[in-house]
Amino acid sequence: MSDSFSRWRHRPRPMRAVKRLAAPLPMTTFAFALALGLASTRTEAQERIKIGVLVPLSGNYQSSGTDILNGAKLAVSHLNAAGGVLGKKLELVERDDACNPDRAANAASELIAAGVVAVAGGYCSSAALPESRILHTTRIPYVLDASTFPALTEHGWPDVFRTIGRTDTQGGYAATLMKDVLHATRAAVVNDGTAYSQGLASSTIAALEREGVKVVYDNALTPGQQDYRDVAKAAADTHPDVLYFTGYYTEAAVLAKNLRALGSGIKHFMGNGTADPSLIEKGGEAVEGMIVTTSPLPQFMTSASATRYIKAYEAEFGHPPGPYSIYEYDAIGVTARAIEQANSTEPEAISAALHRLGRYDGATGSIAFDAKGDRTRPAFMAVMVRGGKFEPYASLDAKGRWEARK
Repeated sequence: MSDSFSRWRHRPRPMRAVKRLAAPLPMTTFAFALALGLASTRTEAQERIKIGVLVPLSGNYQSSGTDILNGAKLAVSHLNAAGGVLGKKLELVERDDACNPDRAANAASELIAAGVVAVAGGYCSSAALPESRILHTTRIPYVLDASTFPALTEHGWPDVFRTIGRTDTQGGYAATLMKDVLHATRAAVVNDGTAYSQGLASSTIAALEREGVKVVYDNALTPGQQDYRDVAKAAADTHPDVLYFTGYYTEAAVLAKNLRALGSGIKHFMGNGTADPSLIEKGGEAVEGMIVTTSPLPQFMTSASATRYIKAYEAEFGHPPGPYSIYEYDAIGVTARAIEQANSTEPEAISAALHRLGRYDGATGSIAFDAKGDRTRPAFMAVMVRGGKFEPYASLDAKGRWEARK
């Protein structure tokens, strides 16, 4: 059990062909009716406090969603073993959003119908956008563990939070890594057209231009393809020093194989959507030497709470945690703390308590939220694939400057 739970228990340019992101999809008629008509199923008198989890449990990102769900299960297990919240046990209610916006909207509505008082989860930002909109109709707080698209906390809503950093912050750090550590003067940037990927690409390009690095290629690929040779060749033909792909690990593995086949000397690295063991499983030798910018991975966290989390996860599930389950563990923990401090399971009271939180010492470190609901002082690092596993490559010092780690 983490310290946080045990302590709490004892307290009372060129080729700019990228497509622009469309406005968030409107909620479906079914989802809207379900959200408005069934919210009354949530009552203070229920015997258990229900917390929802929205993640992909099918499709290309099922493994990531399952890992996140495991983090939620572990958090609830620890909390219930410590006595629960407000004298009641917590109960998880999970729904599969499949990283699909339409399915996500209906999944969020199903959670409302099930009587959840808060939701923790989110993987693909393109699914989290309609989920947050549906949940907002009944003011249910949504604490995101992996969805980094800036717009999620830019609506001015008081009920969306996240335990992870934003893509616009990551993009700035990615740009300085290219310039200061990789000494790049020319860069290619490729996105996959999704909300998260376009957001990270846009913020990175803007930062590269501020840093004086020339963006010689900026384009999108189509997710789900088996071959990206045309994209790889088009990017290589612009002679970049580095290629930064801002999508997910499935496409990253294919693109890496295509770049390797070209025999180019381009240094290629990826955003945090690829910081998953599945990248190595799918990419094999082609991803050796690849650099990934990411929020800190659990295996490189040094706190006693993180170490205990990893041991507990491995004991419960038989394998190491992926990149985001520990952020979900904290999302559940911080939500439970807010319920306790609010002395209420009313969603608006929980959101208000999250804003008043001040500080929560979680497995990923100290957590507090700003006025928008974003985590204050989010951390980032860079890892490299070496010998079939991720190894630390560079870290940020106290002033936000990169330091290479050998």
